[in-house]
Amino acid sequence: MATPLTADQMLAALRAEGLTVHEHPGWTTHNRDTATGKTFGPVIGVLIHHTAGHGDKEVCYNGRTGLPGPLCHSWLGKTEGLWMIGHGRANHAGLADLDVLNALRAETSPLPKDDEANADGNDCLYGLEIENLGNNKDPYPADQYRQAVLWAAALCRKHGWTEKSVAGHKECQPGKVDPSFDMDDFRADVKKQLASKPGGTVTPKPTPSTPRVDLSRLITAAKTDPGAKQGHVTYMAGTNLTEAALVKLGYLAKTYAGDGSFGSATVTAYGAWQRHLGYTGTDANGIPGSKSLTQLGKKSGLFTVVA
Repeated sequence: MATPLTADQMLAALRAEGLTVHEHPGWTTHNRDTATGKTFGPVIGVLIHHTAGHGDKEVCYNGRTGLPGPLCHSWLGKTEGLWMIGHGRANHAGLADLDVLNALRAETSPLPKDDEANADGNDCLYGLEIENLGNNKDPYPADQYRQAVLWAAALCRKHGWTEKSVAGHKECQPGKVDPSFDMDDFRADVKKQLASKPGGTVTPKPTPSTPRVDLSRLITAAKTDPGAKQGHVTYMAGTNLTEAALVKLGYLAKTYAGDGSFGSATVTAYGAWQRHLGYTGTDANGIPGSKSLTQLGKKSGLFTVVA
């Protein structure tokens, strides 16, 4: 654990690592501390995100409906470079898994599975949002990825942390899929950077990472959502990926996809996919199984399956 860096200390650390840093007007006092009555810190690590969009620097500063800004501490554009967005508590990590936070605090690896949302990650994590659609079809420019590595390394170096204090949002909060590159490779690149002198940079390349769908959580969603109140969401990320795959393969109308709820239309569509694979009777009831879900992910190219 460490005391959060002052605004001047953060700027100095990032620039010493070789980064060109742009400052959004008002960033040094832009935070959620007063509004929430919570003080940012002590800090235990850094969290990496992708924005799932383009041209979203101002969204990260201002926030969106139901989620006030800042949504990160720094925003990293494809062509606009690194921008300071907030200083203090930011709405980026949300409810995280306490076991993962404890592992970051202790710098132990590998990180445990993020199967609970029982601790406030906004209290203790610096956050970087990287401008990218996150769909594995939107390349990260080499220089953008390099700057992300430098950003993480700069904060780790300043606090005396290793690469084991770095996590992806997808490793920290259940249901998240960002960032869409391999975090083990990213941590290895941060480790290489920390082994060099500040300002001397490695030239890493991002390794795409296919999103993962948790089978057990998806089964719960398929059994719960159809009978729940309209708009109920059990497992947003996994459901959206499954629906996107069903849409792509022609089993589900796009109208019924993307709201995070595994509703009756999705159950019907998934049942049609199961029948396409040769399943009958209760084996084609629209509740995902390991083999059918694995084949859906493989056929669509959108995800892999974890038990």
